[in-house]
Amino acid sequence: MTISSIPLTASSIDIGGNARRNSTLLCAPVLGESVDKMLAQARLAREQGADLVEIRLDYLKGFGGDRDLETLIRQSALPTLVTFRPTWEGGQYSGDENTRLSVLRRAVELGASYVDVELKAADQFFKSIDGKKPEKVKVIVSSHNYETTPSSEELGNLVARIQATGADIVKIATTALDITDSARILQILAHSQVPVIGIAMGEKGLMTRVLSAKFGGFLTFGVIEAGAVSAPGQPTVKDLLELYNFRYIGPDTKVHGVIGNPIGHSKSPHLYNPAFKSVGFNGIYLPLLVDSVAKFLSTFSSPDFVGYSYTIPHKVAGLECCDEVDPVAQAIGAISCMIKKPRDGKLIGYNVDYLGAIAAIEEGLRGMNGTIPASGSLLAGKLFVVMGAGGAGKALAFGGKEKGARVVVANRTFEKAKDLASRVGGQALPLEALSDFHPEDGMILVNTTSVGMKPLTDRTPIPKAALKHYSLVFDAIYTPKLTRLLTEAQESGCATVYGTEMFINQAFVQFEKFTGLPAPKQFIRELLARNT
Repeated sequence: MTISSIPLTASSIDIGGNARRNSTLLCAPVLGESVDKMLAQARLAREQGADLVEIRLDYLKGFGGDRDLETLIRQSALPTLVTFRPTWEGGQYSGDENTRLSVLRRAVELGASYVDVELKAADQFFKSIDGKKPEKVKVIVSSHNYETTPSSEELGNLVARIQATGADIVKIATTALDITDSARILQILAHSQVPVIGIAMGEKGLMTRVLSAKFGGFLTFGVIEAGAVSAPGQPTVKDLLELYNFRYIGPDTKVHGVIGNPIGHSKSPHLYNPAFKSVGFNGIYLPLLVDSVAKFLSTFSSPDFVGYSYTIPHKVAGLECCDEVDPVAQAIGAISCMIKKPRDGKLIGYNVDYLGAIAAIEEGLRGMNGTIPASGSLLAGKLFVVMGAGGAGKALAFGGKEKGARVVVANRTFEKAKDLASRVGGQALPLEALSDFHPEDGMILVNTTSVGMKPLTDRTPIPKAALKHYSLVFDAIYTPKLTRLLTEAQESGCATVYGTEMFINQAFVQFEKFTGLPAPKQFIRELLARNT
């Protein structure tokens, strides 16, 4: 099943004086081992901006029964969702089942806003309350699958089974083995006629937790502090509200993201989401842990899924999925940005890596020379030495060629260096040969290898003694910002350009392609400074 055109109804709700664009509630699980800790966590959840808390009774040590339950419900700083999850449904409680259900029944009597009952226990629970439930108390009937995400047909049948129990709200939590599993959960949210909580657990299901606000989910979960999760893949309340602008996601919000594997380290969401908000652009930008680019693109074919950044290892696969490719990206053989045309849905590929890096290097040369050429580039005629022949190496080599530089490619695998050098009309060298390579002074050195990246920050791809022949050194690595290579280049008297400058310049380009608006350049620079 694909996410294609889904009819949705926008809702605008005024909460605390601030208009929000969805009715999806934000629930923070409280997992304290004592009543006092849970109440303290509820106060913190309120301060962070959650709408309600999930009281996980199964996490309490020495649960005191009715007295503790009443205290938690009556003294909570936020409305409560009471859950007493047994081990057979992924929780902590391993005691008597009748005792557990009697506690949940008592939570109803005490006026908890919501009570969660597992599908396997639902019939017994509803028989025990015999219809004696206050109207304001809503029962969530839940099903958790910690192994996989069932087919669309099976999910539809599961919703019907849960609804038939008498549930006020349906909850389905599955496990995303592939990011495309999320599409089936989002379809359930969009098409269901009853309130549904739909979640695909794990990193590959993150989009269901964020986009529940777009597709009409009843609530989503966010943790009070990173790592203190009650289910795999839960983001923090702070990230949902501040990073993903959760309150302002609506049915017409445009979806963007960075496609890679791994992807958890990416800083891109920390740039684009605040930048979108700063100019009033109705968009969201997500980290997308993708195994198959083709499968992802065919599954999320909705016109609202509109733009992607590409990172390792998917830059070539992304190009192969494009309907049209920018000529320089075609020559490089990889893309780093994809835009969906709103008119016909065609996918257009660009390589913005070389634009960002070349712009950063030219800016560095201008800083050295203090002049701007009347025409052409400051790189024209320079000997431009590129270390590495992967995706970034190709981008820089073609970028240097386009600016009129004389390109040299040095790579650990010499055959790859020869192949790339032949494509840009340049010279090839084994990487180790750079130790003695100095046909002239004033050369430009560009590192696109991973040598020196965290955690192996004590490494460098070239001996310090060789750096005296270069006037400027650029390192594409931006974690850390100041690599050993750049430190030694500065000590050798070279001008240096940080990898963050490449990242920032290509961010300007991508922002404008995503939004059609001028990039807020100073704002993006400040964001990057705070997040590196």
